[in-house]
Amino acid sequence: MTASSAKRPQMTLDDFEALERGAPETVTLEFIAGKLEVKPVPDGDHAEIIQWLLLHCMRQRPDLALYLEQGLAVERYRAGRARPDASLAPRRTFAGKGEWSDPGHVLMVTEVASHDSDTDSRDRNEKREAYAAAGIPVYLLIDRDRHTLTVYSEPQDGRYVQDPAFAYGETVEIPDPVGIRLATEELKDFAE
Repeated sequence: MTASSAKRPQMTLDDFEALERGAPETVTLEFIAGKLEVKPVPDGDHAEIIQWLLLHCMRQRPDLALYLEQGLAVERYRAGRARPDASLAPRRTFAGKGEWSDPGHVLMVTEVASHDSDTDSRDRNEKREAYAAAGIPVYLLIDRDRHTLTVYSEPQDGRYVQDPAFAYGETVEIPDPVGIRLATEELKDFAE
């Protein structure tokens, strides 16, 4: 594969959006780094982790809302389409917006890494790069395989400068503009 063909997208953004509109409700499609991605259906532990995060956010930042599976236009020039597991933003940020919203007001996106073969590439690399390129201040990766939370922050030149990882059970400080503290002991209940 030549360098030029490696950068060529699988399809146009318009083709992706048409395909995504016609997909059944049981399938979640994303367009990251020029590639069509199929996001796995979450399991019960995944849902419990999102609820855990939702409660922390609501208690500490009632001025914000945690939006689940909100479509975001990401990457440089908004050429990608992602549906993070959760997006933290001021309340009513997405009111009246289309299916794929500008992430300009999103303070944090969260992915709960699934147990599938594509997780390493998608959640740990491609999405991280897409979120940084879009300028999203914080990307929280809750990694069920590694039993860690990684807090990516300070996006600069398409990458996050900070990326500390914390083991389940540690207290995790999410930096500004989010400014919340996560007590992660409960996540051990959802470790496999």
